[in-house]
Amino acid sequence: MPYGEKFEAALVYAARLHRDQTRKGSGIPYVNHLLAVAAIVGENGGTEEEVVAALLHDAPEDHGGRARLEEIRERFGDEVAEIVAGCTDTYEDPKPAWRPRKEAYVAHVRTAPASVRLVSAADKLHNARSILADLRSLGDELWDRFTGGKEGTLWYYRALVEAYTAAGANAVAEELDRVVREIEALARHAKTLEGRKAGRRD
Repeated sequence: MPYGEKFEAALVYAARLHRDQTRKGSGIPYVNHLLAVAAIVGENGGTEEEVVAALLHDAPEDHGGRARLEEIRERFGDEVAEIVAGCTDTYEDPKPAWRPRKEAYVAHVRTAPASVRLVSAADKLHNARSILADLRSLGDELWDRFTGGKEGTLWYYRALVEAYTAAGANAVAEELDRVVREIEALARHAKTLEGRKAGRRD
């Protein structure tokens, strides 16, 4: 069934809100990520409310905290707002310490409603695809972009896969697992090469 006016309004709202934002380290307009997450949700059986939430999932965290969430609730309804809230790991600016925040988010998605897990997993899947593509082209310097660094980021994505799977596997979580396995394999390969080079220097 085609999407309606709520989807159209969310497209415009998200595009305007994230207009000046780019993806970390790449310069790619941030709205591309939102469109990709919405597409993953829509292609995996998501409802219009879930697709709208996918477009808006980063709005409170990046642009206005709880006040932004309440504006989303007023404009797009309780269901969309609750999904967005479930995908938000902090409303604070500056953000709290990285590791405890991510540990709390992993614990949260284990018991989150199916709609939250679908949008959240779609978000992480698109992020993981981007990490894999950039890791192939940039190598280990990619990890400098991430607050958690190489080891923290690898831990986070593996922990997310385990959390989504424990809550109930779906196609998005399964694809995320495959992409994360590729990232882990590339990271191990880079570490092996680095070790060999160090051995030759010695």
